Amino acid sequence: MKKFITLIIIIFFSSNAMADKLLKSGFVSGEWNLDTNFKVDNPKDKVLIIYNHGSKENDKPSKDCQWKNNVRNYASLSGKKINNNEILVYSFCTDNLGGDNWKIFWKNKDKTYEGTSKLEKRVRANYELVETFINLGVPNNQIFITGHSCGGWLTMMFLSKYPNKVAGGISTHPACYGKLSTKYKIKKVGVEEGLKKFAKKKPVASYFRKKQINAIAEVKNLPVLIFTHPKDPFDGLLSDWVEDIPGTERIIISEDFKINNQNCKRIGVNKGERWSEPLSNGHHMSFGDCFQYYNTKILKFIESKIK
Repeated sequence: MKKFITLIIIIFFSSNAMADKLLKSGFVSGEWNLDTNFKVDNPKDKVLIIYNHGSKENDKPSKDCQWKNNVRNYASLSGKKINNNEILVYSFCTDNLGGDNWKIFWKNKDKTYEGTSKLEKRVRANYELVETFINLGVPNNQIFITGHSCGGWLTMMFLSKYPNKVAGGISTHPACYGKLSTKYKIKKVGVEEGLKKFAKKKPVASYFRKKQINAIAEVKNLPVLIFTHPKDPFDGLLSDWVEDIPGTERIIISEDFKINNQNCKRIGVNKGERWSEPLSNGHHMSFGDCFQYYNTKILKFIESKIK
């Protein structure tokens, strides 16, 4: 009987949470409209937001891109105007990329990683995409790199490596190295002790995390708006370091899974039918309908970075 109930639960959540995917790059608008035509009319009058999805596989190539509900809130910014410049939101799929040595990335033995990691390749892919948009006529000071989870981590990496290439970035729940907060009991043992255990169990992944944090922390100015949540099982309790970097602005979302006292729902579409479910995962707060409360803040941040 217990197995039967479990099967029913799996089927139910598969029919809801497993909503239709966006498997191609393109401009998103409305709730889930996707335009794969690579065309920008009147490019000098546009503000471009490039959105980078999270990643199911940190270093391994994958055929995934993202679920439609993940990009819904960013899509809601499309068409809004800042100083008479229209916002365009471009969803960028790069999960097909893979690290050169991904097979050892999560191994528990200390081995030398040879080649370029997936995250570094995704950063480079964003650079090439930005170049393409600039060549189309979009001013680089009106382009913003954004992303969630691994995409949020990528956002900080991009702005630290190419500080003058775009106007700024927005990072929601930046993390890319597993559920560190919960798996290593950060709240109980503390950040230092938890990361020691992570380094011992996953030396290659730990090496990359440290390397990337050091590179990000070295920059003199990182114009990135960062959203975190204390009950995010990934880096929810490990994000304080971003506040030490000049230029960053961090917003810590209340831990009761509410925004502006509003309960959050995740809204999606499956085979053309809308669905919704309560949001109770801190890593997914930026997917909730209540997150649009921060749209005003995001728009003001973007306006402040356009010169």
